[in-house]
Amino acid sequence: MLAAEGDALVGLWMEGQKYFAGSLKGEFRERNDFPVLVRGREWLDRYFAGEKPHVSELKLDPAGSEFRKAVWKILCQIPYGEVTTYGEIAKKIAVARDKERMSSQAVGGAVGHNAISIIIPCHRVVGAGGSLTGYAGGIDKKIMLLAHEGAYSKRFFVPKKSTAP
Repeated sequence: MLAAEGDALVGLWMEGQKYFAGSLKGEFRERNDFPVLVRGREWLDRYFAGEKPHVSELKLDPAGSEFRKAVWKILCQIPYGEVTTYGEIAKKIAVARDKERMSSQAVGGAVGHNAISIIIPCHRVVGAGGSLTGYAGGIDKKIMLLAHEGAYSKRFFVPKKSTAP
């Protein structure tokens, strides 16, 4: 489901996703012809057809704290077909905030609450050592998206106790 407010996308959720439509406030209605939703669908069609559309092609306005928005901005910089870790993002946030360090768990919480999944590529974040954890859309979808991008590696593993469905 895609959601928009004005000329910006505010949400993209997969059926069954944790926090499905959780950031939507107030009343909403279905509008398949809304221009920003059409552009979002076209972006997704291109992505799943094997193209590499860039996040910057769409106006995004996810609701969240300044911390979460800072994490999501970093997610948007992860290149197609590449991955990073929660720890690496935590280091970048710490530098940007002039702190000695930042919690990887706090970053994981922000990544997990990304309301515009796939477009803001939270699936490109893995745990230290290749742990596939923390994907609100489900680990199976995370694996599928990483494989689609050619980023899936045999070094990745699903931990016995995962934070994602």
